[in-house]
Amino acid sequence: MKGKTINVDFNSPLEIRTIGLKALKNTLGVAGMARFIQQYENGIGNYTEEKYHQPELSLSELDAKLGG
Repeated sequence: MKGKTINVDFNSPLEIRTIGLKALKNTLGVAGMARFIQQYENGIGNYTEEKYHQPELSLSELDAKLGG
């Protein structure tokens, strides 16, 4: 897919964001743009720290915990 090149001031985060959102909207439509952005939302918590606090469960223990 070819598109036209736009001169962007890469020192301006607002300009980069504005042009990027416009490109996403034009290419994917509003719903597609929203779904794309949702993939890059920041999560909550600290995965790196929390992963060490999770107990190691066997499949049967996990099944029981989930009500299986």
